[in-house]
Amino acid sequence: MTSLKEQLKSDLTTSMKARQEEVTSTLRMALAAVMNAEVAGDAAKVLSDDQVLDVLRAEVKKRIESAEIYDGANRTDAAQKERAEAAIIEKYLPAQMADDELSKIVAEEVAVASASGITGGKAMGAVVKAVRGRVGASADGAKIAALVKVALG
Repeated sequence: MTSLKEQLKSDLTTSMKARQEEVTSTLRMALAAVMNAEVAGDAAKVLSDDQVLDVLRAEVKKRIESAEIYDGANRTDAAQKERAEAAIIEKYLPAQMADDELSKIVAEEVAVASASGITGGKAMGAVVKAVRGRVGASADGAKIAALVKVALG
């Protein structure tokens, strides 16, 4: 089984041969972000697939935020380019969990925390941690936190 980084490299080569300029430039930027993360800090390291996924999620988030800024400045061409790059990178991310399914898990974990007598800020942290443990990478952390806050509020 190939690593996610190796898959990105392989797809980069394929896109270069097919002369898919947008895919090629996006994958180059994604691989550069992964390599920068590998050499950041005191010692160089090889990232696990989960760490590579975190880098790719950050890259998607950057592009979505940039697209929103471009939209606000009436630069629809640049916003469209950012969204296209985000879509290319998102193909490497796991499918996101449905909102109703995530809400159900949050409700279950809130009930567990309540039964344990955990309240307030400690409940928020405990529930978010428990939900993250159950759903893994299939749900965005910000979405989890927002649902937990509503459920506890």
